[in-house]
Amino acid sequence: MKRDINIAVLVSGGGTNLAALIGAEKSGDLHSGKLALVVSNKADAYALQRAADAGIPTAVVQRKIFADKAAFEDAILAVLDEHHIDMIVLAGFMCILSERFTRRYDKRILNVHPSLIPSFCGEGFYGLKVHEAALEYGVKVTGATVHFVNEVPDGGEIILQKAVEILPDDTPETLQRRVMEQAEWKILPQATELVAAKLAKEKDV
Repeated sequence: MKRDINIAVLVSGGGTNLAALIGAEKSGDLHSGKLALVVSNKADAYALQRAADAGIPTAVVQRKIFADKAAFEDAILAVLDEHHIDMIVLAGFMCILSERFTRRYDKRILNVHPSLIPSFCGEGFYGLKVHEAALEYGVKVTGATVHFVNEVPDGGEIILQKAVEILPDDTPETLQRRVMEQAEWKILPQATELVAAKLAKEKDV
């Protein structure tokens, strides 16, 4: 008997990518997995409100209340275990996870990055910094990448990519918005469904 894959989404901010996942679940595009938990490292993240509005359980695990990174990650893992989480989607989660954490969910943690990896990625490349770098370099095409997460920032196997044209009058802000609308919000739900379907099939075997 087919069993849903429980998905946790880890967030730090507004949760626009979470909104894309919620929309995909409602439309049926994401059907092999269930959005079962949203975890934030910031108590005031608007993503928590988005989750609550969609009826998704939430948890807050703040780094500052733990003595070290290991204890912080252990607290997240405990919440994931409590909710029987099968896979994780990082949607604007502003913490780099350790190898100890990522190995626990090998090939079961996804991240979306706002460039075509291997361009403009790795430690220090996040948010507007990615788009500023793309414009400064003068590339004509950028985009977004969904990849598996390992101990190397943006270093895991690529799942999906989508290109976005850079326009002559683009600013980092306009480019960021277009990459989200034309790439991130499309390929993140697609990749999540692909991985959830694969995990569900493995459970059925």
